[in-house]
Amino acid sequence: MSEDEQKLVDTAGDYCYAVKNGEPVADPQWNSCRLVMTSKRLVLANSSGKQTLPHSNIEIVDDDVVPDGVDAAGATPLRIGDNVVLFDATGISDFEREYCRATLHGEIILANHPAVVGGVVQDDSEWRKTRFRLDDETISLGFPGGGSTSFAVEDVGTIETVTRQVMGQERTVLEVEHTDEEDRSVETHFSGMDHHTTALQSLFERVIEDREGDYELTETENQVLMALYSGVSPFEMADFVGLPVDEVEEIYQKLLDVGAVDEVRTRTEVALNAQGRNMASEAMSEN
Repeated sequence: MSEDEQKLVDTAGDYCYAVKNGEPVADPQWNSCRLVMTSKRLVLANSSGKQTLPHSNIEIVDDDVVPDGVDAAGATPLRIGDNVVLFDATGISDFEREYCRATLHGEIILANHPAVVGGVVQDDSEWRKTRFRLDDETISLGFPGGGSTSFAVEDVGTIETVTRQVMGQERTVLEVEHTDEEDRSVETHFSGMDHHTTALQSLFERVIEDREGDYELTETENQVLMALYSGVSPFEMADFVGLPVDEVEEIYQKLLDVGAVDEVRTRTEVALNAQGRNMASEAMSEN
């Protein structure tokens, strides 16, 4: 291992070829192995030998690429060339998230930060190379010249995937909304090599999916949520939406129950969190 390569995971695991050389495997079999993830590669080792797979040759894919009849429950499918391989690992509760962290760890990607602040596009913000790290659930971006920024991965509210020109090339761009160190709603835009953007998209989508519930907001609750998203003060909400104060407080309690807001002062003030910003963005897009 080179000096700049870090071992991040070393555990027992299992793998299974669901697709091999582009064809579904007729009788897929699970094989046990020692599974090592470094910042550069994925390594499988067993009595038959060792396979070393650079992250640049691996793509995170959805379950729908797994042929019918293959039991993929709890496993993570990865595309490696013409193959689709299922992975599971002992002691890792979320293999996909851990793999995303490994393939992005210490990598140089492209970032535009902050591209948007409070809904306002920052015309003077530019794309820069940045070193990406995800440690202790905090994303850190290191910029040339010593500048840096960080935010909690759980604070990501929404993501959008688009295609546009970045540094003279047509690239996939992830527009990621989160809060910054000043508690402002900002967007950081990410791009780079395909396996980087795929891993980033999988990471952020998994964060959002994991905290989503089954609760459906009423039209009035959506109205309050969107008003908070638009910057209306909780103290002015009753007048803004034309509801009695006690009814607004009941709605705040429901939003607290579904994890859309954080309580700031008891029964008087709330603040949207990442889940709430995501819910408000979805509600606004439907109107």
